[in-house]
Amino acid sequence: MFKTNRKRLQSYLETFSQFGKTSNGGVTRLSLSQEDIAARTYFKEICEASGLTVCSDDMGTMYATLQGQKLLPPITMGSHADTVIKGGRFDGILGVVAALEVVQTIQDNNITLDHPLTIINFTNEEGARFEPSLMASGVLSGQFDKEKMLASTDTKGVTFAQALTNSGFEGRKENRLQQATAYVELHIEQGPVLAHHQQTIGIVEGVLGMVCYDITLLGESNHAGTTPINMRKDSMFATMKIISILQKQLQQLPDDLVYTIGRITALPNVHTVIPNQVTFSLEARHQNPKIITQVEQIIHDLPTMIDQCELQFAKLWARDTVHFAKPVVEAVTASTKALGLSHRHMYSGAGHDAQFMSHIVPSAMIFVPSTHGYSHREDEYTSYEDCSQGADVLLNTVLNLAGYPQT
Repeated sequence: MFKTNRKRLQSYLETFSQFGKTSNGGVTRLSLSQEDIAARTYFKEICEASGLTVCSDDMGTMYATLQGQKLLPPITMGSHADTVIKGGRFDGILGVVAALEVVQTIQDNNITLDHPLTIINFTNEEGARFEPSLMASGVLSGQFDKEKMLASTDTKGVTFAQALTNSGFEGRKENRLQQATAYVELHIEQGPVLAHHQQTIGIVEGVLGMVCYDITLLGESNHAGTTPINMRKDSMFATMKIISILQKQLQQLPDDLVYTIGRITALPNVHTVIPNQVTFSLEARHQNPKIITQVEQIIHDLPTMIDQCELQFAKLWARDTVHFAKPVVEAVTASTKALGLSHRHMYSGAGHDAQFMSHIVPSAMIFVPSTHGYSHREDEYTSYEDCSQGADVLLNTVLNLAGYPQT
């Protein structure tokens, strides 16, 4: 079995953490920002210095390719370099630099493969500057309309199209990935499961399906000091009761269902005024579509009136569970076992570019532990040893997929 160069991988991670470094040790590197452009430029330079051919497509996604001995579809690896505001140093970028480390390790060992190897740095995976997330992989896989994505604006009114043009990384549509033998993405787990069970590798078999609703309670505003409690149509109090009902009923479903009320908006949002409208989001994630259907039925069965407040709901969006390609998952499994690393098979609760890539390329993912399960925050951390072992699995998975003999 081959091993990657841990010190070089650590050096890359530390260098990229400087592009958008925050005062608390995190990273803010929004898509196509100056910080992202600097990271992209550095990535391009080190890839070209290693003899890779680098290009960008019409969504700014970068492809760095080591040519193979034959004209075969490439084996692809990668992730993204953009972050959320005050995000961490490992989310996304680990998959990009680990893929680079894999290529350089192959070069260091004078390994020649029939297949080309292509590293992919997807544009705007996070959706933190331009909504939606997974934008470029969504366009590449035919899940999103390009023109709608180009029209997406940030908080300053800058469109994605403008930012892309100004970045210098706008390429041609012809540069898009046309076909590939496989796509493998190394990523931090962004959850606590691996760390809790003290396991090193997550062999990711797919991405959980999910559904998201807005639920609204409509009441009546009035003076907070003069309106008796029993004479109010208070949408906030009604919301509290509805949330309690939801919590009780959702807890009756399988305990691996995860659900979140992540956003609550009250109007008019004044402390001296009874709120006349409260809207909250409810999203739920599970591997089994029947469980998601049960969640939706619970929402649809909510009372239409509660405490004289009208209840309305709207389905915002949903996604089906994505199951990764069995041969690629098996290649990850075989490499993990051959390296003697503790592991567990799992599904990802978070979305990743691999879920869209799986529509056009046989795909799989490799997870490494997130300390305390922390991610999308400045103290996100994965040990360099864990990063390196994840890169080792990625390396040997690629060699496995390429049919290279391993000892």
